[in-house]
Amino acid sequence: MNIKEAADRLGISARAIRFYEEKGLISPAKQTNNGYRTYTENDIWRLQTITALREIGMSLQDITQALGEIDQGNQQRLEEYLELQQAVMYAQWVELKRMLDTTQRMIDLNRQEGPLDVSHLHDLADSARRLREARQNWHDRWNYDTQAAIHDQRVHAAATSRLPGQIASNVSIDSGLGAMQSTVESDREGAPDHYGHEVRSQQNSRTAHRLSSDTTYPENVGSRSEELEVGVGARPFNIYDNYDEALEQTASWISPVPGEKGLDIGTGTGNLAGKLLERGAAMTAIDQSREMLRTCRTKYPEMHVKLGNFLALPFADHSFDFVVSSFAFHHLSPDQQQLALQEMQRVLNARGRICLTDLMFTGAAHRQTYIQQAEAAGQEEQLQTIKERHFPLLDGLCGSLEDLGYVTKHIRHNALLYTLLAVPLR
Repeated sequence: MNIKEAADRLGISARAIRFYEEKGLISPAKQTNNGYRTYTENDIWRLQTITALREIGMSLQDITQALGEIDQGNQQRLEEYLELQQAVMYAQWVELKRMLDTTQRMIDLNRQEGPLDVSHLHDLADSARRLREARQNWHDRWNYDTQAAIHDQRVHAAATSRLPGQIASNVSIDSGLGAMQSTVESDREGAPDHYGHEVRSQQNSRTAHRLSSDTTYPENVGSRSEELEVGVGARPFNIYDNYDEALEQTASWISPVPGEKGLDIGTGTGNLAGKLLERGAAMTAIDQSREMLRTCRTKYPEMHVKLGNFLALPFADHSFDFVVSSFAFHHLSPDQQQLALQEMQRVLNARGRICLTDLMFTGAAHRQTYIQQAEAAGQEEQLQTIKERHFPLLDGLCGSLEDLGYVTKHIRHNALLYTLLAVPLR
C-alpha cells in the first residue's frame, strides 16, 4: 500500500503516519525507482498498535519502549507499560473526581448560605491546590528497584537479630465499648479473633486512645526504662526490627474469610500479601517498583500484582474487602497520608477494614523526645531515617481514621513499630 491507502485503511491522516516515521516508530520500505514508501501488513499492524497506545494517552517515549518489548516478545514488560499507563489514567480520574467534589461543595455552600462568600472560594481553591500538589510531589527517593534483589535478605536479617516480643497498647472505648479492650487482650494471648462482630456491633461510639506512658516492653528490648519508652538505645537501629512478628499480627487481625478480596499497598516482594494468600484471601498487590513486583510475581505466581501507589489506587470504587500495608505508609508526607486513607476507603466495600503496620510515634511529644535523645546519644542513623521518612503520629492517625467512620485498635511491637486495625462503624 502507499501512504494514502494506509491512511484510509487506518482512519488516520497521512501526516500522522509521516510523524510516526520521523520519530522512528515505523520504517516502511521505499521503492527503488521513485523513493515512495510502501506499507506492508506488518507496517499496518504496527501503526494500529501505535494509534491504540496513543489512544490511551501513552507518550511517544513509552510507545517506543513498548514496541521494543513487543518486538522481543516480552509480554510481561508490555503489560507493565500498559499498567503504568492505566495508573496514570486512574490518577487523572481521581484528580477529576476531586475537582467535581470541590465544585459540588461550592454549589452546596451557595445554596445553603445565599450568595457565595468569595473567601470560601479561595479556601476551597487553596485546599484543592494542596491536595493536587500532594499527589504530584511524591517520588521514590529510595530507588527500590535497585533494592529488590536483596530486600528479603535485609528484612530476614533484621527479623532474626532480636527475639520477638510485643505488648498491646492501652485502649479503652467510651460508653460500653469494652469489647475492643477484651479483643486486644485476647489477640495478644492467642485466642481466636472475632473482632468483626464485637466492633461492628457498636454503632454510635467513638474510640478513646490513652497512649499511656507507663506501657513497658519485654526485658530483652533494652536495659533502661527510659530507653525502652522512647526507643533510643545502644542497639543498632534497623527499620525492620520485629518484621515477621508484625506481619503475622497483621494477618491475624485481618483473619480473611476464604475468597475475600484483599489489597496490599506498597507490597515490595509480597511478604505480607503472601501470608494473607496462604490464609485463603484473593490477594492483589501493588507497588511503584517494577523490580519489587517481578520478585513478587516469582514468589507468588497466583497473586495479582500491579503497578500503582497509595495516592491513586488503580481500581474501581468498592473493589476490596480489606486493605493492608506494611513498612510503606511512612514514605508519604502527612498530607499524602491523609489522601492515602481516603483512597483506601474509596476502594473498600462498606464493611471493609484497614490494617497498617509501620513505625510510628505515639504523638508529637514522643517524636520530639525521641529526636532529642537520639541527638544526645549520637545516633545518626536514627536521625537520618526520621529526616528522610514521615513516621506518622499514632494519635493523629487514629483520629483521622475515626473521622472517616472507623473504630481502631493497635498493638506495639517495639519502641516505634505498631500494627493498627480500623473497622468501619456501620
